[in-house]
Amino acid sequence: MMGGRTSALAAGLCGALLVGYCIYFDKKRRSDPDFKNRLRERRRKQKAANERSGMAKLPDLKDAEAVQKFFLEEIQLGEELLAQGDYEKGVDHLTNAIAVCGKPQQQTLPPPVFQMLLTKLPSIRQRIVSLSEDDIE
Repeated sequence: MMGGRTSALAAGLCGALLVGYCIYFDKKRRSDPDFKNRLRERRRKQKAANERSGMAKLPDLKDAEAVQKFFLEEIQLGEELLAQGDYEKGVDHLTNAIAVCGKPQQQTLPPPVFQMLLTKLPSIRQRIVSLSEDDIE
């Protein structure tokens, strides 16, 4: 009976410490005038780093459902960008999709866009291979 009471007391103490910790850091966050600016700056840097990488987060290539979802999202985004006239980014997304799929076929793309896609495909495939090898290690 004593063990249950001790564990309940320990759980209550841990809960109280957690609430105190949250209150302390919330007060510290609210009192800091530059908190929002630093947070915005950090988010902007992360977004810029993601855009610079030019490569969307790759799915697990062994998971067929994740690969299919990634493929469809990249195709949709690529088509939207092509429709807006942003051929460079549109081709990047289409190349990502085709590199994961591995079967490039010209069906609906205009010839210049398809040529851009074919020229970018080897470099994207190389990046996918290197990223896959990094995941294994």
